[in-house]
Amino acid sequence: MKLRLLLATDSFPPVCGGSGWSTYELARGMRALGHAVIVVQPKPGTPAGRREREYDGIRVLEFGFPAPALPYVRNYYKNERLYPALSDALSAVITEERVDVVHGQHVLTCLPAIAAAHRHQLPAVCTVRDYWPVCYWSDLIYSRHGAALCPRCSAGMMTRCIRPRGGPLWPLALPMIPYMRANLARKRSGLAAADAIVAVSTTIASDLRARAREIAATRLEIIPNPVDVAGLRASAAAAVRPVDGPYALYLGKLAPNKGTSHLVDIVRRARLDWPLVVVGDGPDRAAIEAQARASGRDIRFAGWVDRPQTIAWLAHASLLVFPSRGPESLSRVLLEASALGVPIAAMNTGGTPDIVKHGETGLLSSTPDA
Repeated sequence: MKLRLLLATDSFPPVCGGSGWSTYELARGMRALGHAVIVVQPKPGTPAGRREREYDGIRVLEFGFPAPALPYVRNYYKNERLYPALSDALSAVITEERVDVVHGQHVLTCLPAIAAAHRHQLPAVCTVRDYWPVCYWSDLIYSRHGAALCPRCSAGMMTRCIRPRGGPLWPLALPMIPYMRANLARKRSGLAAADAIVAVSTTIASDLRARAREIAATRLEIIPNPVDVAGLRASAAAAVRPVDGPYALYLGKLAPNKGTSHLVDIVRRARLDWPLVVVGDGPDRAAIEAQARASGRDIRFAGWVDRPQTIAWLAHASLLVFPSRGPESLSRVLLEASALGVPIAAMNTGGTPDIVKHGETGLLSSTPDA
């Protein structure tokens, strides 16, 4: 039976992170099986309206929606204000395209996808790629120091997690805690209405069961993020080596949950003789560059690069360094490094043990110091 599938996703190539590339691989795989696929992507903070583009022959409908840059206010617009509008937009696409199944891919799109699908009495599937149903910040991190994760989203723990994010004015954000808790409750109850939830790793699945009692009766399946291994290896074989000689590589966002503040110290403690190449960008880049300059170590920053360059850097790396301190659901970087046979040194967090077996396919550590 050939289906008409609607994928509602927060991100999609060419400019996106791992979740967008995983959605693309799903779309490509379903298309290869003969199913018709259309992608809908909300674009908060862009002019209102519907725009159409194409990527690799896949139709992508973008929906612009206003979202001011103010903290908390922006989240309100991207959640409570966006959800009903996006649900209406998805409902229109369902009618126009005679859709059979709706599959939401992330925090902005899952709940609107479920609501729109049920409006038309269609099955709704939701893939959970991180901790958005149980953590307002989606990463369980409440401190910039240490590896401990938030045990539960209580009012007391929310007070602690606001501090490192709010700067010196953090007390002014405390009145937002009731909204934050209500926001999470709405997400969990909305997710529970899905016909099936897909968790991308065993850790995500077990944590959802433990932390979101609302989904106890909802079907939950574990399906890893898809990777086109043959295509990836073909691209890697054709990629030109970006630099001469061996090098270690960090590939990803430069942000607190990724543990990138430890990169310079990791190089120092490991007495790494190779250059460390940092491919990616993010809010912590300036601080890490300053640490690198002060260390005197050979640490090079390539910034954000496109997909072909990403594959080239990864394919020729002698070692992938993965210091993420947040509970990684199932890192696409690790999946692709494994597919290419690149040695991995990673923090033992989240779904990472689903990919890396310590002492067999890589090295795992419980702290950045090991």
